[in-house]
Amino acid sequence: MPKVSSITRVLEIVEAVSYAVKPLSPLELSQELDIPKPTIHRLIQTLVEEGFVGVDIGGGIIPGKRVRNLSIELWQQRQFFDERQLILQELVKHTKESCGIAVPYQMSMLYTNRVQTKLPIQIYLPVGSKSPMWCTATGKLYLSQLSAPKRAKMLRQLSLDKYTNNTLTDIDKLNAELDAIAETAVGMDNEEFIPGTFSVSVPILDRKSRYVASLFVNAPTTRVSLEELLTHVPKLRIAAQEIQTLLYELDEVQA
Repeated sequence: MPKVSSITRVLEIVEAVSYAVKPLSPLELSQELDIPKPTIHRLIQTLVEEGFVGVDIGGGIIPGKRVRNLSIELWQQRQFFDERQLILQELVKHTKESCGIAVPYQMSMLYTNRVQTKLPIQIYLPVGSKSPMWCTATGKLYLSQLSAPKRAKMLRQLSLDKYTNNTLTDIDKLNAELDAIAETAVGMDNEEFIPGTFSVSVPILDRKSRYVASLFVNAPTTRVSLEELLTHVPKLRIAAQEIQTLLYELDEVQA
């Protein structure tokens, strides 16, 4: 059997941690990757020191800041950014309202793509803007996709500030809404972040049906009702599928 280089083993650890649906223990990584326990502990320690992986409160290995930053940079590569923009432009033509994509990043939702409506009243949330998770359609959709332990941990870490009269800050009520969103896979913001604004979102998934990002449409309450905005969900799902196809093509190019 050919000798496996340390670089290959390091990359295999980062890949396994990034794809795992839950934090993996060093023993699980050792068994999954067929790496001796002394070696896995040494490599994990190096990766922790360099910021590529971290250790959660239960001792599980999770992606570190440098991996999360790298994932955002890859997501924003010019070619694929432009192709997502074209899909959003078509979506805006159908919905007549502003549409965009947001991804979870450092306890917030980061807007990575956006196309504005041409109608006179607009909500200004440019690419690079961040919004809270607990009171936005994109953020609540993300939280709804987490496992119960990970969601509970995330909610404990969020500030749960009240932005409007409709913002849910009670964890039990918020959890109930997140459970409902998990059933429908449709996130909703009923004037919970910005007064006078409705928003609806659907997930963008990878090949294994894991959450990647939230695709959203938002509009001022003076122009549409939340019920009217929800009628665009089928169009959002079609656009999400088109973006997912781009992800699959990226995987094939990098394979």
